[in-house]
Amino acid sequence: MAHHCANTLKVNVSAEKIWQVLEDYSGIEKFAMTIKSSASVNDISSGLGAKRSCTFNDGSSLVEEIIEYQIGQGYKMDISNHSMPLKSMQAEMKVNAIDANSSEIYMSADFVVKGGPLGWVMGQLLMRPVMKGIFKKVMTGLAYHSVTGELVGKKLPANEALTNIIIA
Repeated sequence: MAHHCANTLKVNVSAEKIWQVLEDYSGIEKFAMTIKSSASVNDISSGLGAKRSCTFNDGSSLVEEIIEYQIGQGYKMDISNHSMPLKSMQAEMKVNAIDANSSEIYMSADFVVKGGPLGWVMGQLLMRPVMKGIFKKVMTGLAYHSVTGELVGKKLPANEALTNIIIA
């Protein structure tokens, strides 16, 4: 059985600025604190068919390929070549303008956990909440990097640096 997990974050950053960062598909390590490096694995650097290999801080890795793409709005990715206990996973990142200076960032994942009924319980009780928290951190890092141009690194900036960026 499939699981769905989603999270949104409203930010004082224009959708255009967020999109400029999202469009640099192999540059996710600039704002996702759990990703050590990301490299394009084919000749397509952005848009439909673009593929990146992400290596996490713990040494694990995965490949993400854009399977749906809407210019200026977002994309859906198929996740493969990972060591997670998953049969399949697709993730989505989108940005929607609220007004000229603010936007809402959206992240979601649809995934199927290996292991039958026990796997489903693990997905429901453990993986979904963890992913939702990771999504919030990635979106916060995305907003921060979009405003400052600074690399996020392994830790998000202090709350004081985020107060004018994140809409409560």
